[in-house]
Amino acid sequence: MALFTYETKKDTRSGFGAGMEYLSQHNPKVVALCADLIGSLKLEGFIKNSPERFFQTGIAEANMIGISAGLTLGGFIPYATTFANFGTGRVYDQIRQSVAYSGKNVKICCSHAGLTLGEDGATHQILEDIGLMKMLPGMVVINPCDYNQTKAATIAIADY
Repeated sequence: MALFTYETKKDTRSGFGAGMEYLSQHNPKVVALCADLIGSLKLEGFIKNSPERFFQTGIAEANMIGISAGLTLGGFIPYATTFANFGTGRVYDQIRQSVAYSGKNVKICCSHAGLTLGEDGATHQILEDIGLMKMLPGMVVINPCDYNQTKAATIAIADY
């Protein structure tokens, strides 16, 4: 993996956005899907560079996972993005059936895991997201801790 450095503190979401922006310019197979959280997931750079490879699914995470699984059949590498609660707990059945058991190469990239959505309350929080994903066949869980790791991981998983 590449080494990335920065002079000021940056959040992990910005690392994800920077990784996606890099992929928009260097990997034409990567597509991004978002459940109405473009700003929160820092996808503006990807959209600016590759608007034809971005899909806004709205607040329909289960549909986003189904679309992502379908896009793999066309040779694309979909990055399905939302908050962790909605991208794991709310759509567990779709991930289980359409991604894990079907062996589809979908990158489920979520922000705001655990209790990090403080003021948005319990409906936006999840503690069991990693456990839910780790027990699925073929599912790999990566949990980066800072901007650099997140950017590097976002780029690296396109080749996995």
